[in-house]
Parts: sequence; C-alpha cells; structure tokens
Amino acid sequence: MPVPEFILRLREKIGHDLLWLPGVTAVVVDGDRVLLVRRRDNGQWAPVSGILEPGEQPAVSAVREVLEETGVVAVAEQLSATSSEAEPTTCPNGDRVQFVDLTFRCSYVSGVAHVGDDESTDVGWFALDALPPMAADSTERIMHAVHGGPSAWFATHG
Repeated sequence: MPVPEFILRLREKIGHDLLWLPGVTAVVVDGDRVLLVRRRDNGQWAPVSGILEPGEQPAVSAVREVLEETGVVAVAEQLSATSSEAEPTTCPNGDRVQFVDLTFRCSYVSGVAHVGDDESTDVGWFALDALPPMAADSTERIMHAVHGGPSAWFATHG
C-alpha cells in the first residue's frame, strides 16, 4: 500500500518516531448486508478504512475511501464509533504509528463492488448474520454502525 505523501514528508522530519494518525472506517450497509474488503496486508476481511488527508472532512474521507477501494458510491449517514488502537504498531520498515478511528455508518448508493486499488485482494457483500471471520475490532465497528442507535459509541477501555 502506498504511503500518503504527507506522511512521507513527516517521516523525513521525525524518522521512525511514533506518529498519531486520524483514520476512518466506512461500514457500508445495503439492506441486511455489509460491504467488506479482504486486506492485502494481513489477509483479513474488514470494512473499508483509510487515513484522512490533511484538511479533509472525516465523512468525506470515508466516502472517498469506499469509492477508491471498491468502486461503490456511498453516503455517510452518521458517526457511529470512535476508538484508538490500544498499542502502537511498528511497520516492517520500523515506522511506529497509532491510529484514532472514526467509524461511519454509510448507505450504498450505486456501483458494482470490485477491487479498486492495491490495498485489498477481494471485495464482497456479506449478510450481517453470515460475516466472515475477522478481527474483533472490525466486528465491533460493524455492530455499532448497524445496531448502535443514533449516538456514537466511544471506546472506554485500553
């Protein structure tokens, strides 16, 4: 996956030091199914996610990531969860990063789901009662987006 240019410029200044980054997750719902991608980096199924560009609105970022990664047009309906990783991640090149995530419930508008970039190896729609195995935080984000109600869930652990 290509590293965004603004991060490369930051890394020139801070080296491998810990970088706190804002990210978005888009839980795209169409009836009783949800759109998932199989991530190239770890092979796991997950909702679409990505890094906010400088100055970009989070809901706009979520919708942009869905279109870029899957070819699906979606609309952000509501912020459904906020959380951060419990521990920083060390990338293979030694860079340290930790994300704060804003999860949005999005609705399908149009488009045929397909792999749209090099970040994933597969894309698919899954019934909410037949999700593939995935990381616990991905399942948690999906459940809060689908069943969480009108207010956002805030992580209170870690």
